[in-house]
This record gives sequence, structure tokens and C-alpha cells, in this order.
Amino acid sequence: MKASSSALHGVRILSLALNLPGPAALMRCRQMGATCTKLEPPSGDPMGHYNPAAYAQLHEGVKVSQADLKTPDGQKTLHTALAKTDVLLTSFRPAALPALGLEWKALHARYPSLCQVAIVGAPGSRANEPGHDLTYLADNGLVPGLELPATLYADMSGSLMASEAVLKAALHQSARYAGSGDNHPVGQFFEVALSDAAAYIGLPRAWGLTQPQGAVGGAHAGYRVYACKDGRVAVAALEPHFAAALCAAAGVAVSDMKAMFAPATRQAIQAFFAGQTRDALHRLAKEKDIPLHTMAA
Repeated sequence: MKASSSALHGVRILSLALNLPGPAALMRCRQMGATCTKLEPPSGDPMGHYNPAAYAQLHEGVKVSQADLKTPDGQKTLHTALAKTDVLLTSFRPAALPALGLEWKALHARYPSLCQVAIVGAPGSRANEPGHDLTYLADNGLVPGLELPATLYADMSGSLMASEAVLKAALHQSARYAGSGDNHPVGQFFEVALSDAAAYIGLPRAWGLTQPQGAVGGAHAGYRVYACKDGRVAVAALEPHFAAALCAAAGVAVSDMKAMFAPATRQAIQAFFAGQTRDALHRLAKEKDIPLHTMAA
């Protein structure tokens, strides 16, 4: 992928983070113009084994090397890289850091201007607890049935929070330099917890918005997924003018927007969609300016 901006131009990032959240954050930073380097263990990143295509996209434009951080040679490689790094990105559990020489106190003493963004599962005292995307989503009420979520929401939202933390680090360093003329700005430590990311994206559900009684949880007849003649249709006619256009197209009379929450309105729209093909609905959406998208059954 080509850089989409130059917000991080000149910022040197070293990543030791494997799997998805760290590499996804690194990809975002690379797109913002950062110079990105990654050290992987001799066995490589697990992502490279179970999904080579995803690994390739995540690491496009990233200089990848290997080093066993548990050996003297690996430590030498690490510290050679750290001497030329502005932001270190990690995703280890805190308990693993001392053996790798990566505790923040020791790093900060050796590299005072270095910033670290540490991706962990849960914050603070819970950071050593085992967990993964699915468990963090479940803990925040985002796995309501027996089906797996459609994507890795905690990992990907956590990666955005991590790239945001890199931006904070870069702003901190540049602001201190510009304000004081100090060539050695003081580094900062940023912790990004995937459970916090799950909690953040779960806020609409916590507020009741996406609960069954909520306007975007199914209670509003214009914001639902319906069956159509040859598939499904996701309709998002939430605003009054969109809802009015939908009802007019479906031949449903509504006196006001409160009627969009009435079971009779939902049943009438359901019956309308059931008789329409996907092609017909595409044409209708374009002609009547209705926000909808059809899908296969």
C-alpha cells in the first residue's frame, strides 16, 4: 500500500509485535509515512504461516529481519536497531519483558528519547491474563450468540488505538523539540489494551443503541436486514427523509417517524422486500436515494 499521508514522515518505528494488532498498527503507520522496521523470531510471525497473503499486505514497505532476542546475538541486533528508533512497538505480556531486556524502566534509562507503544490484552494488573480478540469481545457483550463475530473487531480497533498512540508519541517528541530546542526529547510509554478497544467499540451496545429495543438494533423498521426474493437486503433508512422515501417506495403509509417503530410498519416493509429481486432493489435505491445494500442469501 502507498502512504496515504506524511503525518509520520521521518518517524522511525521498530516493531517486535506479531500476529495481527501490532502488524496492523505498523501498516497504518507505514501508510502515514513512517519508516518501519520489524524484528521477528527465527520461526517468523505466525501470521506468515497461516495466512501468507494477509502477512504480505500487512508488511508491505516494512523492512523485516529476524533475531532471537533470548540470545546475545539477538540482543545485539535489537539494541543496534533501538539506537536508531523513535518508537518501539511491542505486544508481549509484561511478564515476558524482563527476560528480553524490554522493561520500560531499563529501556528508558538506556534510550531516554525512545517512546514505547505496548499492546497488551487487558490493562494494568490484568495485562498478564491470557486472552484473545474473541474473549475481549465476549467480555464486553459483543458475542451474543453461538456464531463467531464477522471480523476481529478488538484486534483491528486496537491496532487503530496503537497507531494513534504512535501519533501521540511523535507529537510529543516534535513539540518538545520545537519548544525547547532539546535534541533529546524525553520518551514516553503508552499502553494499548485490546480489551479497552473492545469496550470502546462496544459503547453503542452499552448505551442500548444496538440492543433489540434500540433504533439501530432492529426496533426501527428502516434499519434492519430483510430477506428479498433472491437474497438479503441491509437497509439503513434511519433519518426521516430516508425513512419517508423507503415507506413511499414500499407503499407504506406512516403518519410520523414514531410509526417506524411499529410492528405493522416492519411487517409491511418486510413483505415489500420479500417480493423484490436484488437487481430491482439496486435500481430502486438509485432512483429514490435510499441507503440499502443487497447480499446473497
